Amino acid sequence: MAKIATAERVSREVSDNFVFQRSLLAYHAAAGLIAGDVLEIGTGSGYGIEVIAPHAARFVTVDKHAPSAELVDRPGVEFRRATVPPLPFDDASFDSVISFQVIEHIERDAAFVAEIGRVLRPGGLFIVSTPNAPLSLTRNPWHVREYTADGLSALLLRGGFAQVDMQGVFGNERVMAYYEQNRQSVARIARLDIFDLQHRLPRRLLQLPYDLLNRLNRRKLLRENTALTASIRMDDYRLAPVTSPDDACFDLFAVARK
Repeated sequence: MAKIATAERVSREVSDNFVFQRSLLAYHAAAGLIAGDVLEIGTGSGYGIEVIAPHAARFVTVDKHAPSAELVDRPGVEFRRATVPPLPFDDASFDSVISFQVIEHIERDAAFVAEIGRVLRPGGLFIVSTPNAPLSLTRNPWHVREYTADGLSALLLRGGFAQVDMQGVFGNERVMAYYEQNRQSVARIARLDIFDLQHRLPRRLLQLPYDLLNRLNRRKLLRENTALTASIRMDDYRLAPVTSPDDACFDLFAVARK
């Protein structure tokens, strides 16, 4: 049996393509906004480094896991290993902080936001993406919580940011066709949970079963419709303002200014 890699760390595996391409959009959108000294929280597999690093005078990236050997060789990039919060940096150390698909994993999200505000210089930007809760197909036990647009905006404003521009990551017809196939597949799996254990059990007991089923489901969708899964590109997604709780965006993309 093939090795089952965690689906929580987005990779270039073809079965991840639906998620990978929209995650890549966040980096390209941020690249046009950042400058100077830049901090990333959540290196992940490192696919965003090549997008961000050329736009930064100094680029520091932090993750709770040690970087792989091929990442360490990247010139001009400083890697730190740390569990956050807190952040291992002095006050006012950075002009921009980016963090994509991380905040939903953080127990103390208010402290996390406060720490980002602390290490930012006046006028600095915090650019954050996270899943849009209304579009989640099932409980993700790896997430401490998921956010609505209003909830994320309120968290950032309470954390001391003066302005928040809330955008959403939307998909075109090709993306929505994949999403519908995924929705139907997840619904079939969820019907097997006749006791609603996904909402009754502590999330830590559900993490590994969820991860296994998530990975197997993505690979099943790839086998059943390889052309659709592989054809999705970053350009099939777009950023647009979130104007209503009913907006069908997959991720929230917020730009908060200190």
